[in-house]
Amino acid sequence: MAFERRHPVSDAIVTRAAAGRAVEARAAAAAAANAFAGWAATPVRTRIALLQDAAAALIAHADEVVEIASAEVGSAPDWVRFNVDLAAQMLRQTADLADVIDGIETPIDGHTLRRRPAGVVLGVAPWNAAVTLATRAVAAPLACGNTIVLKGSELCPKTHEWVADTICRAGLPAGVLNYITNAPDHAEEVVEALIAHPAVRRVNFTGSTRVGREIAVTAAQHLKPCLLELSGKGTAVVLADADLDHAARAIAHGSFFNQGQICMSTERVIVDTSVADDFVARLAQEAEALRFAPGQASPLGALISPAAAVRVRAMIDDAVSKGAVLVTGGDLSGGGLQPAVLDRVAPGMMLYDEEAFGPVTGVIRVADAEEALAIANDTDFGLVASVFSRDTNAARDMLCQIETGIGHVNGSTVYDDPRMPFGGVKASGYGRFGGRDAVSEFTECQWIAMHDLPTAENDNDNQ
Repeated sequence: MAFERRHPVSDAIVTRAAAGRAVEARAAAAAAANAFAGWAATPVRTRIALLQDAAAALIAHADEVVEIASAEVGSAPDWVRFNVDLAAQMLRQTADLADVIDGIETPIDGHTLRRRPAGVVLGVAPWNAAVTLATRAVAAPLACGNTIVLKGSELCPKTHEWVADTICRAGLPAGVLNYITNAPDHAEEVVEALIAHPAVRRVNFTGSTRVGREIAVTAAQHLKPCLLELSGKGTAVVLADADLDHAARAIAHGSFFNQGQICMSTERVIVDTSVADDFVARLAQEAEALRFAPGQASPLGALISPAAAVRVRAMIDDAVSKGAVLVTGGDLSGGGLQPAVLDRVAPGMMLYDEEAFGPVTGVIRVADAEEALAIANDTDFGLVASVFSRDTNAARDMLCQIETGIGHVNGSTVYDDPRMPFGGVKASGYGRFGGRDAVSEFTECQWIAMHDLPTAENDNDNQ
């Protein structure tokens, strides 16, 4: 059985992929389980050397995936190449983890702590940053000695297949990395079968909060730990002393890159009212320099579907009907949406509360830094925030009080560094990809206590 993926703008069939069901899911988990002992016993540095080769292979064959991803999800070529570069960095960064994975600690009195692979890891990757996030789902788990079942997105099955195949061709033994796809109607069946499989010991999922909650419930029923990186609603705070030109450029990048279809995208811009007029004018100018045109090269790429464009436009209309001002953009244009800036966004509007996941950002005016902090924390989400100020110490102090997993001083909310722990709080999920934190996520900690044998003198005392 197979299913079709159609181009998000033209609706032409672009790929056909295997429509796996529960039986295929269980077979993939069994293959990973059979390969686990051999892979776990492979020296850490041998495993990591293969991942370094995989990083080189991603770069060498990037042109292949640019063509595939552009067709499946409408991504701009520059966005796909950025994804490939970041994915390669993630694989290379595993070299920094070798000593942590292989290390044995002696905490007290000769007792030891060691880490060992958890088992089979299920990775579920999304479509929006397809190459990066599929790679992230497998890189650290493989380095730690786990075997993998990667479930691809129904919206980019061939893109995710390219990632899995390219990594496998670097020399991974059979069964170490297994890939499965499913038709949209069978996603729940496949994920439930994988989580329930006895060999699966860890689950990592990147995607919406709605689906993440469902996965967390299923995993809890089987006592399987989860790492969940979920929806975001990136917040940028522009204080009265900010460099407005720099802030506008960084916020436009954070709001509109890849049509705003990034978990880190800037959707709320909290601005001190004393500079709000000047800032909004600058942000509108930056937005107007970015145009989407169907069938033409665009730095924005396309939205994932016409329905997504309609949904985002409905959020804009809702905000305007409740008092917001549409400063620029928002026009529907054949699979895309022109970058939109709305001013005077307020509580009660969909755009204030809900993740838009599109090229739209809302300006919220505040009286001072105290109100800015309160508004910054007035959200269910907590992935990333930025604060713009010439007083970098004040900006950092504010970030320390904003409830997010990631913060930036005078920088775009869209930024990642594979060496750093990546994840959110509140409805943006829990657990951390990246850096040394990933080792804790994908290994088991074992405590070994050393006890003295009885001596002859002790034996005599006991007689």
